[in-house]
Parts: sequence; structure tokens; C-alpha cells
Amino acid sequence: MFLITGAKGQLGLCFKDLLAEKALYTDVDTLDITDKEDLFKWAENKNIKAIINCAAYTNVEKAEQEQSLAQKINVVGVENLAKLAAELNALIVHFSTDYVFDGSDTAPICEETKPSPLNFYGKTKFEGEEKILKYAKTAVIIRTAWLYSPYGKNFVKTMLNLGETKKEINVVSDQIGTPTFAPHLVKAVLDIMPKVKQNSREIYHYTDDGVASWYDLASFVIKTAALPAKVNPILTKDYPTQARRPMYSVLSKEKIIKTFNITLNPWQRGVEKCLKQLS
Repeated sequence: MFLITGAKGQLGLCFKDLLAEKALYTDVDTLDITDKEDLFKWAENKNIKAIINCAAYTNVEKAEQEQSLAQKINVVGVENLAKLAAELNALIVHFSTDYVFDGSDTAPICEETKPSPLNFYGKTKFEGEEKILKYAKTAVIIRTAWLYSPYGKNFVKTMLNLGETKKEINVVSDQIGTPTFAPHLVKAVLDIMPKVKQNSREIYHYTDDGVASWYDLASFVIKTAALPAKVNPILTKDYPTQARRPMYSVLSKEKIIKTFNITLNPWQRGVEKCLKQLS
């Protein structure tokens, strides 16, 4: 039996679409992963063979103010799950982010690149990675980026809504990365899980294929949805935020492709699928 934490978030709901009754699903209302005693007690006699941790504090801006909450969920909760996985001798799959990097690279970033997060969210995600590597026996950490789906709040849905209500939209054009359709990531994870070697702890990068700016992504959404709104490119300095973002965060997927023989989808295909599901 799989345990999916954070089951009401984007990733959790996409796992539920594919796994249905093959997994146990928990969220913040049904299980507090930051309470180790409660977590271990809840897991008793449930025959959990793998934990897929989709629970996370993901509001990059708010994390600058709500640091203790972000730390609690992204570090303490992750440490508890890693210890539970070790106790159960179960595989744990944990999701991290391109925001563990500072954006100073100019070529796709490999797993061995030293993290140097620019914001508090990225800092907690990096610390969460370290907890997994320290306490879990068998673990896969997947760093992904620019995640969106038909569920929850995300950039693609925001652009779609703005495109339906605004004549013009200003979008940052000098931050470069790769959009990732959550169902593509979920399928890849379920494909690789049976191939993970016992007692291995590895970090892999996974996004869809290709490179884009937020402006490129917004323009493609508006064009594909046939909306009349005009998308204007602006610079990061013209759109000040509390949390600093990496300017370049394209992740190299070479390791996960070679290790598990997976195939990537172009990011544009993911957007097309998402918009089709939302229409």
C-alpha cells in the first residue's frame, strides 16, 4: 500500500487520479506529519510499502513571513516521514524544487550542483532534502520546477483567468526555466518506483522538456486558449517581490533519463493537455 501525503494539493490529486484505491491519502486535516508521535501511531498496521510525500508549504512569498510554519512543514514534517519510512523499511519519494539553486548557472543544472537558495522557501526545501538523505534508508528526491495542473492554484490557471478578464497582462520575461505538467511527473514517478534499488538514496531532476520564460509560458497559454488578451514582457526589476527568484533554473534531466530510461514530454504538450482538461 502507498501512502500519499498532501493529497489535496496539485501533485496529491494527480496521484489519486492514477492510483485510486491502491493508496492511502492524507492531508493536513487528517494527519499532522509534523507530530511524530501521531504520525507513527497512525501508520501502525497499515502495511505501508512506500511513502510519496506531496505535502509541502509552497507559497514562496508568504514563506518570508511565515518562516516557522514553512520550516515546520518542509523540514520537521519531512524528517518525521523519513524516519517513518526507515522504521517501515519503505521507499520514500520526496519532491523538491529548482528554487534550491541561486540561478547563477547558464547551462542546465545537474544534481551535483551545490544548492544555494535565494529565498526562505528554497532554504526549507533544501533542508528537507538533507533530512531525507540523513534518515531514510531507501529514498528518491525529485527536484522539479514550474509545476501546474488542472488542480489548485498555479501559473497556467492564473494566466487563463487573467486572459479571460484582462485586455493586457504583464509577465516577467527574464526568468528562465521549464514548465512541468504535474500528471507527467506523477506518471514518471510511478514508472521509476519499481526500479529503485533497496538502500539507495538519490536525487533526480525531472521537468518537462524544453526551456521557457514565464512570458513564453503565458503567451503560449493565451494563444492556445485563443484568448484576445495581449501579453507584455517585463523585467524582474519591474515586478518587485519579497522573495527573490532564480533567474535561470533549467534542470538537467540526463541522470533520470539514463537511470530509468524514461521519455520526456515537451512542455508545450503539457499545457495543451491541461487547457483541454480545463475547457
